[in-house]
Amino acid sequence: MVKPDNDKLNKIVSDARRASDLRDLGYREQALKMYPHICGRCAREFTRLNLQELTVHHRDHNHSNNPPDGTNWELLCMYCHDNEHQRQIEAQQGNISTTSTKGATSTATFSPFADLKSMLENKK
Repeated sequence: MVKPDNDKLNKIVSDARRASDLRDLGYREQALKMYPHICGRCAREFTRLNLQELTVHHRDHNHSNNPPDGTNWELLCMYCHDNEHQRQIEAQQGNISTTSTKGATSTATFSPFADLKSMLENKK
């Protein structure tokens, strides 16, 4: 019978624990421990089987702003997260407004087809 190399085994276990501790320091892992596994926009629920589809969104869009209390984070599914970033891009281009005068989030108001009927009539 071959005896296992205890030094090698101890190193593997130690490395795995260290990697786990480093992962726990990341904001995604912190947010997943802090908040229920539900998308903050569409309310889709996540289990351990599809948890990789749940992302951490930085509310102020600053990925360096990671307060330990999680006030700058919200969990969003990858679809809602992509939509949120697209809205931010469009707002920067001047197409929509992301905040009202009171500072509350508003809905998108840009409508690319709003004047389509008159544009088609002018072509004729």
